[in-house]
Amino acid sequence: MTTTQTGLPLFVLGQGADPHSERGVDCPGELPPASDPALVERARRAKAALGDRLFVLGHHYQRDEVIQFADVTGDSFKLAREAAARPEAEYIVFCGVHFMAESADILTSDTQKVVLPDLAAGCSMADMATFDQVEEAWEALEDAGIADTVVPITYMNSSADIKAFCGRHGGAVCTSSNARRALEWAFEQGEKVLFLPDQHLGRNTAVLELGLSLDDCVVYNPHRPNGGLTEQQLRDAKMILWRGHCSVHGRFTAACVDEVRARIPGVNVLVHPECRHEVVLKADHIGSTEYIIKTLEQAPAGSSWAVGTELNLVKRLAARFPDKDVSFLDRTVCYCSTMNRIDLPHLVMSLESLAAGRVVNQITVDPDTTHWAKVALDRMLALP
Repeated sequence: MTTTQTGLPLFVLGQGADPHSERGVDCPGELPPASDPALVERARRAKAALGDRLFVLGHHYQRDEVIQFADVTGDSFKLAREAAARPEAEYIVFCGVHFMAESADILTSDTQKVVLPDLAAGCSMADMATFDQVEEAWEALEDAGIADTVVPITYMNSSADIKAFCGRHGGAVCTSSNARRALEWAFEQGEKVLFLPDQHLGRNTAVLELGLSLDDCVVYNPHRPNGGLTEQQLRDAKMILWRGHCSVHGRFTAACVDEVRARIPGVNVLVHPECRHEVVLKADHIGSTEYIIKTLEQAPAGSSWAVGTELNLVKRLAARFPDKDVSFLDRTVCYCSTMNRIDLPHLVMSLESLAAGRVVNQITVDPDTTHWAKVALDRMLALP
């Protein structure tokens, strides 16, 4: 099955449904609810039956009932590379979201099949930049006479066709771990950067790590004519930030930091660079998901930490480090709703179908998109 983008934003859970964007919500067959312990045994049996033909990847933000079946856990790019390093695995079951499974398909061989247990597990950030919108933005840069000086950089959290767009236009992909080096490389190639789709990661990296000013940054809004910017604003800018954000990290506020410091004396505030600029300015430590995990691993016993990232991971870290006080930065619940679409019933459905010789919910990227997306990914991998 080949999946294609609908051009529609992902619907918020409970706010409506679209027949194209909501495919895969229903599990075929009779499955008990996720609380039924029989599901765990069924998943174990199906996984054992597939043996080395199967490789299960689990993103850090997955719920515990799913992550227990992962052969490897990690962030999106680590998992895509792990998939590419397992050429003997016929099936790659990616417990994450759509753009991650696309990246795995791009980096694995043609003989391997990548499966996403629920096709409705998208990413609201990735959906904030569609191919048509980015093409229109590039036309605006051409009209302003600056396209030849702009290098597009897209965050890993983007669709395959956005990665391919960057590949075609001399750009690259970045992760939250190497965003600084990617931007340094981009400014060696051109005078300006179009950063997609997360404005916060782009702004935080440019200002806090490269020394640019906030005045060097403008925000391109794809829902307004010419991005809501004048041609002169585009010419003056060094960082053209796409108006996108993570629905989880974007909800943290400066008030959250103030509240937790008042509530927990001596607390260390540790946040992801997808958080708003005013939040990272108030934080003690800023870094990728892997950085957050490593920081807590190395933290002294008895230390207190308020962590600004997805709640499944924070809860897992709190359980893993009982000798440290690990709490969530926001006092309200903040799960990634699309990550949580990958539940135990969908995982069991995927594994049992594969064990029976049926490939369901396969993610495939067309050859041309794969070629140019891989060009952008390879440029990132070549960075020192």
